[in-house]
Amino acid sequence: MSQYQNHFETIANGLAESGYAIVDNFLDEAEVHAILALNLFAEDTLRKAGIGKATKHVNEAIRGDSIRWIEKETAPPEVKLLLERLDALRLSLNQNLFLSLKDYEGHFASYPVGSFYKRHLDQFKSDSHRKISVIIYFNEQWKENEGGQLRMFLKESNVDIFPMAGRLVCFRSDLIEHEVLPTHRTRLSITGWFLDRLVGDF
Repeated sequence: MSQYQNHFETIANGLAESGYAIVDNFLDEAEVHAILALNLFAEDTLRKAGIGKATKHVNEAIRGDSIRWIEKETAPPEVKLLLERLDALRLSLNQNLFLSLKDYEGHFASYPVGSFYKRHLDQFKSDSHRKISVIIYFNEQWKENEGGQLRMFLKESNVDIFPMAGRLVCFRSDLIEHEVLPTHRTRLSITGWFLDRLVGDF
């Protein structure tokens, strides 16, 4: 994993200084192609995402994406390779930022044309186990006029990030409110969280 140490250091520094980090080419072009070729974002494999923790319900006036949770044990090799890289990132963040992160959970997410996700915080009031939000994009040759920016609401100003293929964005789940602006093209990502507990423990 030594070739990714620069990425890991950039992420750790960004989280420490600003509460977020952006790294391009966290996945290279071939790795993006390999995951896209698996058709894991196909519409018939996803379900409409809900909102809320205890009683999830679909409300497309707030959130319009469709998702499928990643099953680590049965994930294809191409996805397992990504999960291994994320686990190496988790260990690096623990070492550099003393975060005591224990696990990762994530899902495939597809935003159809015209969809969005209103401003929100990833950490639930009733569940504080999500510590770091992690998003990896799979949108090749994305153009700015296609929208779909991740907008983060910071104290000083807002930051808009376009969902370019291979780009990783991570931020403090408990501090940074954010939204997905309306997309004019289908927008694909793997979205997940580093947790302070093992997934099976809750």
